[in-house]
Amino acid sequence: MGRYIIRRSLWVMLVLLIITLVTFSIFYLLPNVKPELAFAGKQPTKELIEQVKKQFGLDKPIPVQYGLFVKKLFLGDQFGWPGFGFSFNTRAPIREEIFDRLGITVMLSLGGALLWLLIGIPIGIVSALKRGTKVDRAAMGFALFGVSMPVFWLALLFLFIFWKTLKIAPGTGYVPFSDNPVEWASHLVMPWIVLSLLFAAFYARMLRGSMIETMSEDYIRTARAKGLTERRVIFRHGVRSSITPVVTQFGLDMGGLLGGAIVTESVFNLRGLGSYSIGAVRDGDLPVILAVTVFTAFFITIFNLFVDIAYAYLDPRVRYS
Repeated sequence: MGRYIIRRSLWVMLVLLIITLVTFSIFYLLPNVKPELAFAGKQPTKELIEQVKKQFGLDKPIPVQYGLFVKKLFLGDQFGWPGFGFSFNTRAPIREEIFDRLGITVMLSLGGALLWLLIGIPIGIVSALKRGTKVDRAAMGFALFGVSMPVFWLALLFLFIFWKTLKIAPGTGYVPFSDNPVEWASHLVMPWIVLSLLFAAFYARMLRGSMIETMSEDYIRTARAKGLTERRVIFRHGVRSSITPVVTQFGLDMGGLLGGAIVTESVFNLRGLGSYSIGAVRDGDLPVILAVTVFTAFFITIFNLFVDIAYAYLDPRVRYS
């Protein structure tokens, strides 16, 4: 297992390098992308354009620019480690901006994840065990509703009902936990619920399908024939084997969300990584785009590593060579 983790960790570094290279290349291969023009004024002179290019290091060949980016990423820069440099748009250090926003995104993602697991997994189990009954149809009706509703529409609906009409929940924005824990939680409740409904519905359907198939396997019938209690059969053998696809999807979802829940953050005015990346794409701010991409890729690959390790404990049939 130790050798496997080391190998996968090295693959994580390789994947990150490939992702940064692809992102860097796409940015410069796009037509009419000239970052220096965005920061040299509306009617810049040639001298001013050259000055801006030199200031941002855009006068160097593209491979050299990419090499400098990778070097700073792993060794750090004047702002610390990891070295992301500064934003072309705000001239502010990207590292500080990312870590300021990362806390909001992490709180949103972890709270939403806990909620959708508490909702989706029990619904999936009960629906599979009560297949074809009213309980099953009601559970799948909830799943269909959750999967079908666009996140932005659901978020606006929640704001209209609970903030505008009933006035029982605060509107948009974010209050740090250290300032007021109650206000912090009240501002995140609606984003957590909105974020969790889509994922909970998807996980419920996924677990239901997997568990229906698992509960018809021979080893389940063997476990019952040995006299094991139904509870032990369901949770020790049924759920444990059925939950592996859910674990895989959870790793992908959490990694992606930690890179920024773009729609949810935008609707609820949460200044996380999602809103930061939107502004960077709009302004053509290459350093910020690269930084957020690296963070997202890092989280996705790390969570996938955790998922692969968890497989060995969840399913005895899984072995690593």
